[in-house]
Amino acid sequence: MVLEFVTTLGIIILIIAVVTLLKSVTTVRQPEKAIVERFGKYKEVLDPGLRFIVPFIDDIAQRVDMRETVIDIEPQEVITKDNVAVTVDAVVYYAVTDPKGVRYEVANFRFAMSKLAQTNLRNLIGDMSLDETLTARDTINTSLRMTLDEATDKWGVKVVRVEVQKIDPPRDIADAMSKQMKAEREKRATILSAEAYREKQILEAEGDKQNAILTAEGDREAAILRAEGEAKAIEKVSRAAEEFFIGNAQTLKQLEVTQASLQDNTKIVVSDQSKLINILDMLKDGDKRIIPVGE
Repeated sequence: MVLEFVTTLGIIILIIAVVTLLKSVTTVRQPEKAIVERFGKYKEVLDPGLRFIVPFIDDIAQRVDMRETVIDIEPQEVITKDNVAVTVDAVVYYAVTDPKGVRYEVANFRFAMSKLAQTNLRNLIGDMSLDETLTARDTINTSLRMTLDEATDKWGVKVVRVEVQKIDPPRDIADAMSKQMKAEREKRATILSAEAYREKQILEAEGDKQNAILTAEGDREAAILRAEGEAKAIEKVSRAAEEFFIGNAQTLKQLEVTQASLQDNTKIVVSDQSKLINILDMLKDGDKRIIPVGE
């Protein structure tokens, strides 16, 4: 009887020890942090990894995802400054920086952030005209992000960015805007076509001009080359004529001296046969015999 009691007690103690050990060990995943409470009061934040807590005293109150997360803001109808009703929706990207603030500063920070975004988006667009809301989307995104980030800082939340997904005006205004945009596109296409034709004409005229310039330059260079060739030819002819007349003058002078000193039947020896004809023309008188060298 006693042995059975001891055995049963041992089993109970072993079970309690195992349960206690299991309760004291917890695992925190990489993208999250765990908030530990002791008797319902905040104690600490556990980082990712294998962690130990006091069993039956400490408790994991909440696991907070630390990754960047997105909240889809529900579409809402907003009145612009020029009294046009537009439907607007957006998305907010945020990341938790302080798990304690998310746990204890606000009851449901996602719901609170969504409502805060709707309110501030309504205020921003209410201060803008329809044209401004359609063209200044980046301005709206930046202003809304800064406002939300400042408001949620005490909650331990960092607003990374805000993106307005659509701003839809009423159907009649949308149709009018579509027609206006179509007319603007057609006008722009006409202007571009006219500018393209003008550029084409300018390029063709410029090409004709360059062609005429090149042709004129070619003609000028050809004329210069012809003139230089003619000048060189004239120079050669002039030089040949000059040499010819100088040579004949020297020969004539020699003959005059020879004629004065020779008597009848005197032989004249000519070394250059090309000058024989000129010498014969010069010597008209007397019975003289001219014998070329080599005969």
